[in-house]
Amino acid sequence: MARLGEGDKRWIVEDRPDGTNVHNWHWAETDCLEWSRNFLTNLLSNKSLIDGEGNLKIRTKKLEKLEGEAYVNIRKGKIIPGYELNLILSWEGEVKDSVVKIEGNVELPYIADENADEDPEIRVLVKDEGPIGKRLKDAFIEKGKPFVLEQVKAYVNAMAKGGPAKDEAEVKKVVKKPVGAAGNVAAPAATAVEEKAKVVEKEEKKKEGFKTITMTEKFSCRAKDLFEILMDENRWKGFTQSNARISKEVGGEFSIFDGSVTGTNVELQEGRLIVQKWRFGNWPDGIQSMVRITFEEPQSGVTVVKLTHTDVPEEDRYGNSTVVENTERGWRDLIFHRIRAVFGFGI
Repeated sequence: MARLGEGDKRWIVEDRPDGTNVHNWHWAETDCLEWSRNFLTNLLSNKSLIDGEGNLKIRTKKLEKLEGEAYVNIRKGKIIPGYELNLILSWEGEVKDSVVKIEGNVELPYIADENADEDPEIRVLVKDEGPIGKRLKDAFIEKGKPFVLEQVKAYVNAMAKGGPAKDEAEVKKVVKKPVGAAGNVAAPAATAVEEKAKVVEKEEKKKEGFKTITMTEKFSCRAKDLFEILMDENRWKGFTQSNARISKEVGGEFSIFDGSVTGTNVELQEGRLIVQKWRFGNWPDGIQSMVRITFEEPQSGVTVVKLTHTDVPEEDRYGNSTVVENTERGWRDLIFHRIRAVFGFGI
């Protein structure tokens, strides 16, 4: 046992004398606010949105304000971005053959990593509320708002990939080969270290892994009725109070909870079985899970639903480790309990 104040050296990662953060073992935080300001300025400033359509001209001017915080943490190759930003972008417009230019602002009061998979709130303001000003404002909402949201999404994706820290990490990957005889000795050693790092990284990925959620729920209804509710987009909209698009065909696609969950129908047996591929928008790229729901009627008017949700990742793309817990709670509280409450299927 270590003496007080020393700690157990088996669990301590000591700083190297040369200051090198080997394989980013320590947390490496990069301040990204100024980088974010430059990045968003390049994406948003001085862009033509409408040039003659409907006798209108509208363009963005400049990024008037970007306040808040933005940073990226990297440890052992894992990228965790964090940002809470308040953005104001100026714009101007005019009607053909008019010498008057109308000015306005676009405000995005809260761009945050916690809402990375959602469109942020956006307000379009105009300084002159007259007929021309209103016409230009409506035109900006139609053409300019999608443009601004697209650029913000590009920023969110760039931060998810590491922002400026990604460039630094790539530079560090370039290894300079030593010159002379010493270099011939050093090369195999460096290769051995790299191979060992790859093995460790693979082991860590296995440890992170995936989980399976299982659940059994009982409803006071026919199996056919419950199957129909889960496969009908209008009823989904009703009991979740969110937008939904659901194909009833095998191979067809679905989108639920305002697009937060998307997937494909793999197998459908009316009143008996639903098998679907599910993917949440905040999961790492390329990951899909499998949902299997069986319906049984042990007695008339009573349906037992058995859910098996496999390949649920333990972490989302931002490093949050609450994916399994949130998914399980979503099935229970946002789907099964809401169906009982809305349709009166409780037992």
